[in-house]
Amino acid sequence: MAMGALEIATGLALLTTPSIPVSLLLGVSLDALGAATVARVAGAALLALGVAFWFARGDVQSRATRALLAAMLLYNVTAVALLVHSRLGLGLSGIGLWPVAILHAALAAWIVACIRPSNSSTTDPAR
Repeated sequence: MAMGALEIATGLALLTTPSIPVSLLLGVSLDALGAATVARVAGAALLALGVAFWFARGDVQSRATRALLAAMLLYNVTAVALLVHSRLGLGLSGIGLWPVAILHAALAAWIVACIRPSNSSTTDPAR
């Protein structure tokens, strides 16, 4: 539920005022032609993920929820890699870059913990 709310808020921010979150994250403006449009498309994608998570919040055991968690794991790991590269490789830095990178790393770790099979669920009588 928390991840859904977080992604919805980020998606809405990118859709409505993309220059603000980008400036806070990377310390740059969206002055390149089409950059705001790309940021808004990313916002729409995050909004869609957030809505999917919101609707799946009560369904913790289905294959669809596990697939959604796997997709979010891929997203969070990729986000960390891109943010670290933005700072170390491109020299970009906004006030929110490291906190957001750490948040995505924590979310990725949390998802791994959620999707790992627990010992209590492996009660196979044939074992």
